[in-house]
Amino acid sequence: MKKFDTIIKGGTIITDMDSFKGDIGIKDGKVYQIESDLKDDAEKIINAEHKYVIPGGIDPHTHLDMPFGGTYSSDDFNTGTIAAACGGTTTIVDFAIQSKGKTLEEAANTWRKKAEGKAVIDYGLHLAVTDMNEDVIKEIPFRIKEGYSSFKLFMTYDGLRVTDDVLMNTLIVVSENGGLTGVHAENYYAIKYFTDKFKEEGKIEPKYHALSRPDLVEGEAAGRAIKLAKLVGAPLYIVHNSCEASTSEVKRAREEGYPIMGETCPQYLLLSYDNYEEPGFNGAKYVMSPPLRDKSNWPYMWESLADDTLQLVATDHCPFFMKQKEMGKDFFGKIPNGAPGIELRMALMYTYGVVEKKFDLQRFVQVTSTNAAKIFGMYPKKGTIAVGSDADIVIFDTNVEKTVKQEILHENVDYTPFEGFKLKGYPETTMVRGKVIVENGQFVGEKGYGEFIMRESPMII
Repeated sequence: MKKFDTIIKGGTIITDMDSFKGDIGIKDGKVYQIESDLKDDAEKIINAEHKYVIPGGIDPHTHLDMPFGGTYSSDDFNTGTIAAACGGTTTIVDFAIQSKGKTLEEAANTWRKKAEGKAVIDYGLHLAVTDMNEDVIKEIPFRIKEGYSSFKLFMTYDGLRVTDDVLMNTLIVVSENGGLTGVHAENYYAIKYFTDKFKEEGKIEPKYHALSRPDLVEGEAAGRAIKLAKLVGAPLYIVHNSCEASTSEVKRAREEGYPIMGETCPQYLLLSYDNYEEPGFNGAKYVMSPPLRDKSNWPYMWESLADDTLQLVATDHCPFFMKQKEMGKDFFGKIPNGAPGIELRMALMYTYGVVEKKFDLQRFVQVTSTNAAKIFGMYPKKGTIAVGSDADIVIFDTNVEKTVKQEILHENVDYTPFEGFKLKGYPETTMVRGKVIVENGQFVGEKGYGEFIMRESPMII
C-alpha cells in the first residue's frame, strides 16, 4: 500500500509566513507530511516544478441563489462553486438571509438545502438577521454552537435593514457567545433622500445609483457601527469597504486598539465611477452597493490592504444577467444590485497586488485565504498548508498570461466587470480535501462534493 494518496512535488510552497521549495504528501484528505524531497510513494504524483503551491482561496462574501428585488442571483451553489474552484477558491462563506417572521434556524436550513448536493467546494454560512425579536436573540447562542459563528446586519435596504438598537443588541449577544457580527454599512436615510430626489428630477440612469450613495453615506454608517461596537465592547467586521471614507474609520479604531476588522473587494481596487459612464445601459453592469468610487480612492485602498487596516479581499459575488438588470431600465432603483467576481479574485490579486509590488507573496496568501480562515473560525483546518490541515491546495502558474474575456469564465452570467483586464499568473490545479477538482484549468470535480463547515469562534487579528 502506498504511503500517500498524492504527492505534490517540487513546487515553491507559499504560506502566510514563509516560502520554501518542497514536497507535500497528502493522505485521507489531509496534509500528512511536508519535506524537501519525499520518495515517490503515492498513488498520484503532481509535478509543481517552477510553480507556486498556495493554500486554497477562501471567499467569505458570496451571494449564491440569493433573492433580490423580485429575482435571484444567477449563480447557484453548483455553477458558483465551479467558477470559484476554477479561479483557485476552495471555500466560500455565503449568507443565509432570514425572512420576515422566520427563525435563524429556518434561514440556515433553507441555505443548506440550496447548497447540499450542488456545491463542489466546501462552504460555511453567515446568518443575516433581518427580523430581530426576543426569540431570535435567544436563538443566537444555539446557532453559534451549531457552527454558524458569524452574523450579518444590513444598515440599509427596505426589508433587510435593522435599527441601531437591534445592531447594539446583536453585537452584545453575539460577542458574549463567542461569535462575530458583520455589517453592511450605508446610511439608509441619506440614500432614500438622494434616490427620491433623483427620481423626481428624472435622473434615472445607472450612474445615479452611484450618485445616490456617495462616499460619506458609507463612511457615516461605518463610523456609527464602530462607535456602537466600542460602546458595548464587541468585535465588529465591516464588509465590502469601498473607499477612504469608511476604511479610515476602521483604521482609526484599530489604531486605538479596538477589535474592528474589515474587507474590500477587487472591484473597489480596480474599477471606478468612470465605468458608470459607459454608453447605453452598460453602466448597469456595475450597479452594486456600495457603488464603485472615484479612482482617487485606489491608492488608499491598496495601502489599507497592505498595512492590515483591512484584513482580506472578498468578492461580494452576486451576479445577474443583463436581462435581469433591465428590470431597472426605467429607474436605477430597480436594477438588481450585484456583480460577478468569484472566479477572478485570486488572479487579480496576484497580478495587481504581487506583480505590481503592492504587497508580497505572504500578504497575498493572507488576504486571499489565511486571514479569512482565522477571522471566520476555520483555521488551521483551512487557510494554510500545514501537517493536519485539510489539503485545500492550489498550484498557481506565474507564467500564464491571459486577457479576461467573459467566454473563458465559468460564472453563470453574460458579462464580467473585468473584461479586457490583463492577468499574469493563474491557478492551474485546485484541490479540495485532497481531491483534484480542477486540472489544467478544467473542472474535473463532482457535483455535491463540497461539505458544510461548522465554524468555530473567530480570531481577532
